[in-house]
Formats: sequence, structure tokens, C-alpha cells
Amino acid sequence: MLRKTLFAGAALSLAATFAVAQETPPGTIQPNQERKPPAATTAEPNAGVLFTPERVDSEGVVTIRGQKIPYRAVAGTIIVHPKGWDDAARREKAPDGKDLGAGNNPEAEASMFYVAYFKKGAPAADRPVTFIYNGGPGSSTMWLHMGAFGPRKVVTVDDGTHTPAAPYAVVNNDDSILDATDMVFIDAPGVGFSRIAGKDKEKAFWGVDQDAYAFEQFILAFLSQHGRWNSPKFLFGESYGTPRSAVLINNLTTGDSVDFNGVLLLSQILNFALSVDGVDNNPGSDTAYITALPTYAATAWHYKLVPNAPADLTTFLKEVERWAMTDYALALTAGASLDPARKRQAAEQYAAYTGLPVDYVMKANLRVTGGMFEKTLQSARGLTTGRIDTRFFGPDMDPLSKTAEYDPQAAALSSAYVTAFNDYARRTLGYGAGKTFKPSVPLYRSWDNAHQPPGARFTPRAMLNVMPDLASAMIYNPNLKVSLLGGYYDLATPYFQGWYEMQHLPIPDSLRGNIEYHYYPSGHMVYAQAASARALHDDVAGFIVRNSRR
Repeated sequence: MLRKTLFAGAALSLAATFAVAQETPPGTIQPNQERKPPAATTAEPNAGVLFTPERVDSEGVVTIRGQKIPYRAVAGTIIVHPKGWDDAARREKAPDGKDLGAGNNPEAEASMFYVAYFKKGAPAADRPVTFIYNGGPGSSTMWLHMGAFGPRKVVTVDDGTHTPAAPYAVVNNDDSILDATDMVFIDAPGVGFSRIAGKDKEKAFWGVDQDAYAFEQFILAFLSQHGRWNSPKFLFGESYGTPRSAVLINNLTTGDSVDFNGVLLLSQILNFALSVDGVDNNPGSDTAYITALPTYAATAWHYKLVPNAPADLTTFLKEVERWAMTDYALALTAGASLDPARKRQAAEQYAAYTGLPVDYVMKANLRVTGGMFEKTLQSARGLTTGRIDTRFFGPDMDPLSKTAEYDPQAAALSSAYVTAFNDYARRTLGYGAGKTFKPSVPLYRSWDNAHQPPGARFTPRAMLNVMPDLASAMIYNPNLKVSLLGGYYDLATPYFQGWYEMQHLPIPDSLRGNIEYHYYPSGHMVYAQAASARALHDDVAGFIVRNSRR
């Protein structure tokens, strides 16, 4: 189930494994092939023992806002190792051939798949480069690649219903950001076409800090391999890609002395204690109910379930935000001491804003989780409301359940994206022969959520919160700019939650002007709605251009 993962970069955990072709296991001997010893490792960061770097080049043209942009595409892999790996130690051999330097040296290795697009004729020294990834953790980056910024995009239905099966249309992407920046789409270790191998491979790469370190090593290797050290540099992460970006930008800035120009955070969650999924397991912590309320209200407004609602969504949401932060927050804070009359009054206002029955809100003690809202809002029609995008809906899986069993938006779009990317990678990019593409991997079962924030003396036993990481990077590099992007109909990472996090980011007031905010009438995958995709391009491209000037 989708709800079992931390977050989806547009589709958290699709349970099925999509096999297009069987991948040749490492070390398999092909016919007429001699067995050879592993190549010796070198100081080159992109050299592997278990994997061999790959690369396929191709060319294309994309038209953006009437401008034809020729580009060169590179689909390939970069090899990275866990923290503590020493290439010199791996070269030291005793006379009997045994490793002298193995010791505690990590043996695992990751082959990280990427697709990079370079505008032809643009000097690399002045050309911005943006590193792009989805989240999960455990999601490939096909969503941002085929839906948001790649030169080709898949066409999906945007009326809240299920996109019909193949054939799917893959068309020129007028909203690609190749007009503003070169792009590098990256799959996390073990996901998509990326692979992990070696001793303790899951422990080595599947965790908050391990994952960020792998991306850090990938970026440093990419800058060297493609000669982009002096280019303006940006990170773009969606969903779990936003906490990844927070840890990653701090590592790059304070640990590697590599300043970036900007970080773009789409569908943000930095403090997991603010998630409205599972908040009922943490009694006494009510902030998640407050920050999710505006998304409940936006959804009710969309389905015309709000009496006397303003015609303008943003005007309505400003009213809801004020009530959520004042009267509703006070009612929750009062707990059991809340006067029954005031509780009833709060429930009636809550119901008016959200479209839920008053009695249901009372039974829920004014505290409705995301799953409860999705299941209940349209239950009278036998429908479940979407989580990743509440504009989507589908038939109830179980009419008697308390919470939603699946996400209608993920069900509606996933096949289109999986099919389109497999076809595009293999036929257009020329990559993927003999390999299986893994749209998602349920790695949350092995995920290490431990993280020691900057300046902390120990790793806290608490929900993940990487707000200190982003703050540390912004303080260390006071020129770093941040763009927060979100959809009003996103219940995986509600837009007001991201706003709340930024308002509580531990940075000096002098740096708050470095953050800009953009919201759209769409969901978690903002780009799934045509008008929002166009606006997203303009906001992202504008941010990159503004912050690339000397």
C-alpha cells in the first residue's frame, strides 16, 4: 500500500515489479567470454569493482515556448561507494593476494543511473546545471522526467479519472526547463536503472544519511566527468527528494565547500512529525491537523461541498488558514478541558470548511487524519478521494474501512508513466537492453531513518526533521536561494505544512528573503495539471535564470 512508505515522489510504493527484460546478474559469463578478475580500483570516483560505468549518447530537439532547442542527451551510470570507502586500501595486496586494506572498508557499491540533457551550442562554463530527483524513498525519477521537465512528456487524463490503457501519447514538452538550464535526472541507488551490490548493500545505501552521501558523491563525480565545476548549480527534489535536498545541500556546502546557487523544493516535507498520516499514533501532537486543514478545505471547495464559498480558491484558503491557526488551534490545545459548546462550535465550522459531517468531526474529536478524510469525504457516493492529488477519485476498495485503501491518483497515472519511460529509454535514449526498470522499490522495510542534525551531539530518537540541515546550509552560504513549490490539493505533503516549516526554519531574519513561495491548483505532482505545469516551468526557469547571474 502507498501509505506504508515515507513519501512518494508522485507515487510512493507501487507494489508490482515491472519486468521488461531479465537483467544479466553481475559476474555472469556470456558465451565465448573469458572470466577476468575485477578491474583494479583507482582514485577516479567513477571507477567500480562490482559495476562498470555505462554511457549512451543521443541527440534531439525540443520546442519550448516556440523556441527550438537542440540538445545532446547522455544516459548512463556513475559508480559511487558508501562513506568510509578507501580506493587506496582496496589496491593494497599482500603477497598471497589477500587484501591488506579491507578491514572496515565498506565493500558495497552503487551504480547510479542518470539522464543528462545539454543544450547544444551553450558554453558549459556559463550554463546552469540542475540535478533533479523524485523521492519515496524508493521512487524512480520517471515522474519528473516524463511529466515535468524532460524534453518529452506523457499525456494523461486530468479530469480526476483513470487514464485509459496504452497506447499512450508521448509528445514534445513545451514546459521543459532546458531553455533555462541543463538537466540531470538521477535515480536513487537500487531504484529505476540504478543498482546496488556487495556486502551489506542495503545498509550501505538505504537510509537518510547513506542516501544523501550517495547523491553527494554522484554530483561531485558528475561535475568532474562533464567539466561543470564552475557552472551555476541547482538542486530540484520532489517529495522525499526535499529532505534529501536539505541533507545534501548541507553536506555539499559545509563538508565539500561546494556552494550551490539554489535549491527548489517541490511538495516539501522536512519535519516528518508534521505528516497528517499516522499523527493519531502520537497523541498530544496536534500541529499536523492544523497544517492539513487548508488542503481538506481546498478539496471540499473543488467538489463544491463548501456552502457560500468564495469563487476564488486563494481567498477562501486565506480565511481557512487564519481559522486553523487561531480558533481551531486553540480548541485542539485545550484538549479535554475544551468546553462542550466550544467544541461543537469548532466542529460545525470545521465541517463547513471541509465538507465532512458534523457528527463525524465530533466523533473524531476534531482530529481527522489524511486517510480518514480521503475515505469519508465522498463515501456517500461510494468513492475514495485521492491522497497525492485530491482532485482524483475512484471506487471504494472497502466501503466499511476507516481509512482509504489505495490512492486513486497513483492508480490513474502510474501505468502511463511506467510504459512511457520504458519505451522512451529503450527506443529514444538507447539505454536499457537486458535490464529491468524498477519504477519503485519497497525499501522502506530496510530504510535507516536515523539522522544526526548539524550541531547535534547525538542522533535523536525522534521523527526525522531536517530543517536544521537546510538552515545550516543557508547560514553557511547566505547567498543560497530556496524556492518552495506546492499544490493546494496535495495531502501527501500539504502545502500549508511546507509553509509552516519555512516559517519555523532556524535562520536569521536577514535570510528569510532568500525563500520564495509558489502554489498551484494541483496536487503532489503539480505538473499533472496542464495550467500548473506551465506555471511551474515559468517559476522554476525564472528562479534559475535570476540566481545564475553574476
